[in-house]
Amino acid sequence: MSSLARTPCTACRKGAPVVTPEEIQEFMPQLHPGWRIVEVEGVPRLERVFALKDFVQAMELAQRIGEIAEEQGHHPALLVEWGRLTVSWWTHAILNLHRNDFIMAAKSDRAFQQLGDTAREEAEH
Repeated sequence: MSSLARTPCTACRKGAPVVTPEEIQEFMPQLHPGWRIVEVEGVPRLERVFALKDFVQAMELAQRIGEIAEEQGHHPALLVEWGRLTVSWWTHAILNLHRNDFIMAAKSDRAFQQLGDTAREEAEH
């Protein structure tokens, strides 16, 4: 598990620093390779599509990520579809990427991994 996943988010306000290209180069290798930076309406976002076995599992992952987001005070866009969940992180206060977005992407990866571990454990019983 990446050290980012163990790092708490810090409060972010308007004027907070945007991640630098050097920080992006440092953080991206700590995330699952499915994460990419996309631009939506002129705002860069970290985005990943999680492949899941069905709609119920996609909802379960969305719920887990939502709970983590609420704990950390940093909230993503979530699109739940049959067999997939698209998660987008960006910092609304600065309309850009902040270190918190990479932290939350890593926590999302961990939630997905834990969901997979649970699904495997249930299948074994």
